[in-house]
Amino acid sequence: MAAHFGRRLYKGAATTAVAALAVAALSASQAPGVTADGPDRQSAADATPSPEIAEGSGATGNSPYYTDLPPLNSPNPSPSASTGTDTSGVSEAGIPATVLDAYKKAEASLREKKPGCNLPWQLLAAIGKVESGQARGGRVSADGTTLSPILGPQLDGNGFALIKDTDNGAYDGNSSYDQAVGPMQFIPSTWEWAGRDGNGDGRQDPNNIYDAALAAGHYLCRFDWDLSDQRDLDRAILSYNNSTEYLNTVLSWLEYYRKGTHEIPDGTGTLPADRSDTTVRPTPTYPSSPSTPGTSPEPGRTPGKPSGEAPSPKPPADPGSGTPTTPPGTTPPTPTDTVDHLEDAGTAKLTAMAGDTFGERLRARAETDAGKAVAKVRIRFTVVGDTDTTFSGGESVATVVTDSSGVAVAPALQAGEKTGPVAVRATVAGRTVKGVAYKATVTERAADTLVRTGDKALTCVPGGEFADPVELKATYEGGAADKVAATATLVTSADDPAVNDKGPYFKDADGNAVRTLGGLRTDANGLLKLPQLYADDTAGTFLLRVTTAGGATLTVELTVAAAETESPAPPAEPAPSAEPSASAEPSASPTA
Repeated sequence: MAAHFGRRLYKGAATTAVAALAVAALSASQAPGVTADGPDRQSAADATPSPEIAEGSGATGNSPYYTDLPPLNSPNPSPSASTGTDTSGVSEAGIPATVLDAYKKAEASLREKKPGCNLPWQLLAAIGKVESGQARGGRVSADGTTLSPILGPQLDGNGFALIKDTDNGAYDGNSSYDQAVGPMQFIPSTWEWAGRDGNGDGRQDPNNIYDAALAAGHYLCRFDWDLSDQRDLDRAILSYNNSTEYLNTVLSWLEYYRKGTHEIPDGTGTLPADRSDTTVRPTPTYPSSPSTPGTSPEPGRTPGKPSGEAPSPKPPADPGSGTPTTPPGTTPPTPTDTVDHLEDAGTAKLTAMAGDTFGERLRARAETDAGKAVAKVRIRFTVVGDTDTTFSGGESVATVVTDSSGVAVAPALQAGEKTGPVAVRATVAGRTVKGVAYKATVTERAADTLVRTGDKALTCVPGGEFADPVELKATYEGGAADKVAATATLVTSADDPAVNDKGPYFKDADGNAVRTLGGLRTDANGLLKLPQLYADDTAGTFLLRVTTAGGATLTVELTVAAAETESPAPPAEPAPSAEPSASAEPSASPTA
């Protein structure tokens, strides 16, 4: 690409300064209100990653990355369809068709799986640009697999992080040290738990852009971050590669791609040139045949220190300081190298109801063979076995760095719906030493109280149906008991739980009378509304008993009685006449 802020970026203070100036210049060229350090955005340089990120190796093992910055001008308009002409900077906005499709499919999947993350596909595109130049300009097959391996330099501590082999060369072909692999540059130890199958072929391949893009999306969303919030966005990017320069570069491309992109044919993308580990721009070569894994890094990447730059020798320690000296020419041991084993750091009993968060958190302590605590060691907690219990954020693996006391505290466990035992394992990332096995238990959802939501009498005539439904409310420790299993039974009497073969009944799918219903479950608010009740020809008072998991029980009275009929009224007596009758008048008697 054409240089816009000088032809190269350099490591150290110069790199930081140039990257910061580049972000500011890019922001100034965009629409008003879009700034790198505006009122609605935290400065990238001020971003503070969480401890587990700050001391970890990120998704890439903090491998080198491309430092090319986007053009200052807006990526719109796209090339003219009629003339095919390009405008300055437009070629940079073009993303190879298969690569672009992979980013958008990953965004759609995360929108469904983790809607609160608000992952934009442009963030995946920005990281893909910085990590591999969009899979080397889109040199991928129809299914998204790179045509030749994309490998970072071996992480042997010589100018890079020291990460010894964790996959026996399965992904990177290197059985001595790890190397970042694929278009999104995952190190094998991270891909082991972060890998996803994005193209539905039944494989999780870091060399496939669909798999790698989906894995990157889940990786960025793993801590319940909301990427629409600038602070969470900064944290997520820093967790991928813990470098302020890296953060600035990714943010630059993110803003650029948000302004507009267009699809270009696979294999025609612009190839980046400047890298974070070189002071002299290499001449990029892209061979048609794969390089030998473990012996040749990605074309254009130079392992180790750049040419002409000798490693700075570490001065010997003061003999009286108690700090062991390191013989010249040797690499000092990392904290991880000194770990002999892990110990349970006082984790209490792990029990939770299905759907709830475990109140206790896993704790592991890294120790030397002498029992001394080791700080700054990455501990990987892994949920194993057939269970849907995960850590908060929905992941089955969490990597946490030990504190000054050598203790790593895992994120809270979130119980799934599968009940029974759950196994969790703690190991040292990058080492094969004695770990810790934890046992947890998920119990079924339960209720301790069950009441009717109304008090109206439940009545019915023989052979009819009850007009009012039976609705109940289940609670547990005062809160709504959601998704709790329940059973309803027409019992013989208060003292006899046997099923009554007379009186009210439910109907099954075929319309047959049933007097026991299992498989009932309360809703999200703890409410349980029973199906329609019917009555046979037997009159009387009957009992319906409802029980839930956890022991909550309620007995409801049902009455079946014939409808009352009114007795006929007696005939009314005639009202007395107001005038006297003729016979009542006195008769005249003759006088003698």
